[in-house]
Amino acid sequence: MNIAIIGYGRMGRAIESAGSVQGHRFPLIIDVDNRKDLSGSRLKEASVDVAIEFSSPDSAPDNILACLDQGVPVVSGTTGWNDRFEEIAHYCRDKQGAFFYASNFSIGVNILFTLNERLAKIMDRFPQYSVALKEVHHIHKLDAPSGTAITLAEQIIRQHGRMHQWQAGTGTEEGSVPIESIREGEVKGEHTVRYESDADILTLGHTAKTRDAFVAGALLAAEFIRGKTGVFGMKDLLNL
Repeated sequence: MNIAIIGYGRMGRAIESAGSVQGHRFPLIIDVDNRKDLSGSRLKEASVDVAIEFSSPDSAPDNILACLDQGVPVVSGTTGWNDRFEEIAHYCRDKQGAFFYASNFSIGVNILFTLNERLAKIMDRFPQYSVALKEVHHIHKLDAPSGTAITLAEQIIRQHGRMHQWQAGTGTEEGSVPIESIREGEVKGEHTVRYESDADILTLGHTAKTRDAFVAGALLAAEFIRGKTGVFGMKDLLNL
């Protein structure tokens, strides 16, 4: 496939490297210095089949809209812009375009999401347990809490009748799921869900060893979305 990369940071470079080994081509790379090249003429000249977008929370929505305007399917893994997700999804459907979003492309993390929902539903029956989240990432990560942690918290809120919102930090406000965010070193990503009672502690978690899992998932999503219309996520890709 001809893939446009939007955002040429760590993930963008890793996707280019791994995708080239798989035989994909990258005729168009967009970064902060050439944002104007994300236009209809350049996308058409480059014969782009799919765009993979890993930029920043501020620029991601406009990048996605630009691709949808030109009929280019787009896969996005940028987090921190959830407040505009429904707007983008609605626009995609109106344009009969294709949009794939995941807060995390790791197969392991998406299995964690499935287990998290099931566990939250069970734990709703046991009020003696409090719940809290912790996420650890490298110092270069721009958003906090991470998109993955927010996804986990939102799943718990949907399944857990006593929880109504999430809050950043380690607070103990009633009805809130606290999310502690730590930024240190070059940690690829650690997420832990912790249920604690006076008698015991139950934990569910995932630790990323390399970025390979995220890169592989993004490339799989790009292959999956080609030729489709609609809004998709990892549950669709992995049939979870």
